[in-house]
Amino acid sequence: MIDLTDLKEKVIAGYKITRDEAIVLAGSNNTEVLCEIANEIRETLMGNEFDLCSIINAKSGKCSENCKWCAQSSHFKTNVNTYDLVDKQTAVDLAKQNADYGVNKYSFVTSGKALSNKDLDVLCDYIQEVDKTAEIKVCASMGLLDEARLSQLKAAGVRRYHCNIETSPKNFEKLCTTHTLEDKIETIKACQKLGMEVCSGGIIGMGETVEDRIDMALLLRDLGIKSIPINILNPIPGTPLEDSAKLTDNEILTTIAIFRIINPDAWLRFAGGRLLIADIQDKALRSGVNAAITGDLLTTTGATVREDIKRIKATGFTILK
Repeated sequence: MIDLTDLKEKVIAGYKITRDEAIVLAGSNNTEVLCEIANEIRETLMGNEFDLCSIINAKSGKCSENCKWCAQSSHFKTNVNTYDLVDKQTAVDLAKQNADYGVNKYSFVTSGKALSNKDLDVLCDYIQEVDKTAEIKVCASMGLLDEARLSQLKAAGVRRYHCNIETSPKNFEKLCTTHTLEDKIETIKACQKLGMEVCSGGIIGMGETVEDRIDMALLLRDLGIKSIPINILNPIPGTPLEDSAKLTDNEILTTIAIFRIINPDAWLRFAGGRLLIADIQDKALRSGVNAAITGDLLTTTGATVREDIKRIKATGFTILK
């Protein structure tokens, strides 16, 4: 047995829980108390500020990679919209709109293993325009870029780069074989070498074990990640995971709480699959979450910005500027 109150005080004081301790916590039957402890850790170490970011799907579909969860992969037959780069005015106008709503960050997201040099040059021009004209911090998620191209993004105004590890090291190769987790970690470390912030998390509900979820959270801690999106799989017809079993509410809430306890001072971010848990979002906001992607997502519809802000404030948070 683990004394949760004692563990909470130790984590607040700087203690890093072990894998074995996390497994014991995940196996406990008292999800409500576990979530309360996680929320108290968040409140003590992070306060009540809430970080909102929005994204633009700047290039969609025709991806060469075979990630089993993804509607944008060219390996699967899905109904996803495919298009090349969006136009500059659309990208800039959406950034300004989100800034006016009070959103803190705006990310350019593109499909594919890595953005081409030609497209990177175009998007760097877009990013510079957003950085000049909108009161919003610019982020990017453009695949497995090398240090030189990441440096180009940083020079254009990108503050934070997104590169999900997706799942545990043990589970990754079951879900994707066209690139490796090591490839992703190489990109993450290149960002960190350049002094860029990194956003990295993963997806739950892809057939992984509880231990896989814990190992993902521990790897993120080891990598020093301070912005962690938690996606809940939305099974897309046509993908190999289309028939995946739905996670229970307790599984989701327990995962969020354990991610918070393992990563006590990170921005733990609602991401894809939020509409699947609309009935427990308020509970999740009291289980360690303190950030979210708002607005529409990549290939599914997300929550509207105004609705998000209203709900988040009603839970006692203030929106980070």
